[in-house]
Amino acid sequence: MTTKKKREGTLFVISAPSGAGKSTLCRELLRKVRGIKLSVSYTTRKPRKGEINNRHYTFISQKRFKNMISRGEFAEWAMVHGNLYGTSVNRLKKLSKEGYDIILDIDVQGAIQVKNNYRNAVYIFILPPSMEILKQRLKNRKTESEEAITLRLERAKDEISGYKEYDYVIINEKLERAYRDLESIIISTRLKTENMDHKRIINIIE
Repeated sequence: MTTKKKREGTLFVISAPSGAGKSTLCRELLRKVRGIKLSVSYTTRKPRKGEINNRHYTFISQKRFKNMISRGEFAEWAMVHGNLYGTSVNRLKKLSKEGYDIILDIDVQGAIQVKNNYRNAVYIFILPPSMEILKQRLKNRKTESEEAITLRLERAKDEISGYKEYDYVIINEKLERAYRDLESIIISTRLKTENMDHKRIINIIE
């Protein structure tokens, strides 16, 4: 019987303006879909209440982050709201070789960097139904000043203008429907011939 190499996981790059519901959708995906994991990013910002190191982010000093940049250890990195964020090349390789599909939750500038080196990844952009609704969602968080919200909305406009860089666009008007759209992208990608478990198929006919 022919032995086939274990299927490597697919990288799903998901971006959205702050407040569009990306984190909620990703959490649901990780809870409901088997065989998928989140790539935990490195950051220089301080942990927020309830955040756990190496689960939500890996929190490191700016000096260590810059050393990692100089050694080429990031698939992408960016400065966001005054803090550095980066995706570890080694973490992506490890999860993929273990056969996991990978969710990479990053902003637009990070996604463009990743696209230069990971052409076979699947790129998904999540939009709010309108800027007014996005503004209201940010206000409902009650975590930021009006000035900070205004800055986020201006940044959102810039980010949304880059939507054509992505393979799929989901408008998050109703969370349940947006989740179904996101899950369907994951499932349809897994069912592509090139992503099938060829060893299992060979076992069927032998």
